[in-house]
Amino acid sequence: MEIKAGYKWIKTGILIFIVVLIRIFSVFGDSVERYYSTGFFPWFAPKLRVIQSHIPFSLGDILYALVAIWLIKSLFWLIIALIRFRKEKAALADSIRIGVNRLLWLYIIFNVFWGLNYDRLGIAYQLKIDPREYDVPELQRLTADLLTKVNSCRRQIDSQKLAYPSNENIFHGTVEAYQSVQASFPFLRYDHPSIKSSLYGKLGNYMGFLGYYNPFTAESQVNVTPPRFVLPYVTCHEVAHQLGYGSESEANFVGYLVAARSKDVRFNYSVYFDLFSYANNELFMRDSVAARANYKQLDTLVKLDIKEYRKFFKQYRNPIEPFIKVFYSNYLKANNQPKGIDSYNEVVGWLIAYRKKYGVI
Repeated sequence: MEIKAGYKWIKTGILIFIVVLIRIFSVFGDSVERYYSTGFFPWFAPKLRVIQSHIPFSLGDILYALVAIWLIKSLFWLIIALIRFRKEKAALADSIRIGVNRLLWLYIIFNVFWGLNYDRLGIAYQLKIDPREYDVPELQRLTADLLTKVNSCRRQIDSQKLAYPSNENIFHGTVEAYQSVQASFPFLRYDHPSIKSSLYGKLGNYMGFLGYYNPFTAESQVNVTPPRFVLPYVTCHEVAHQLGYGSESEANFVGYLVAARSKDVRFNYSVYFDLFSYANNELFMRDSVAARANYKQLDTLVKLDIKEYRKFFKQYRNPIEPFIKVFYSNYLKANNQPKGIDSYNEVVGWLIAYRKKYGVI
């Protein structure tokens, strides 16, 4: 019996060894970029998308529900094993070993399927830009450009009386937007698309999520319940994750590259609406007078959209959301994003660096 038990723990040792190898590999960003993010992953991920792309509902959401049930069940049996500890020490040890093995397998699969993208060189390496600390004048110039863009786009939507399309059409427009930028950015090639409405949209509102990427099914999940003018940029952001851009700031920036170049002004407005908010909020922290002056110059229609957006999220505020944000922030920090949930705001630095190099926004 002891030999058999020892053999079982050997399996655990092998899994730990694999995890260590993954962590060692992740330290070398150039190798991750070359062999994983632009080597294995672009070959592997589309195959995952093909498997479930024709399923009309979110397979990943179903998977998460099953995992939640499994975790509750596992916790129940662990408690039972602890209660019976004195009589069944072997059973407790076996429960712990099984739990450790499952966590190790989860970590390995997560990294092989997608997680190593957190450690790549990424879009800065591909575009040869270097986001650095920026000063207030640079931030003011950026917000001035974004202010002009967001006002112009909103007026075009109103003058043309453009209604926002269905979810499926927004998803299709996102695919078209990615296809249209492939000539300029070949590394943004998006084959075998898989974008789906999240089954947990309203739950996501309470948790503060507009969308997410499921690394185990390669689906982009979009919460389609918020005001529709934000959905095009959210969808472009989630597809960026599908293409292997792990950090939230990178996904925001890739989403900008795509949505800003779309032929659909509703995509243009969606991205500039969000980026102006990021940049002006950042400016407010450094020069509140300038930030307030920018807000006053916003078109009345943009101000109404901001009011609608704030009102939407205000109705979902709850005492649990801050704890969820702390958990998610720590998850991001553990995956090479030291600013945690504030990583989303780092897109401002990317925009300033891109504007310096290419002279456009």
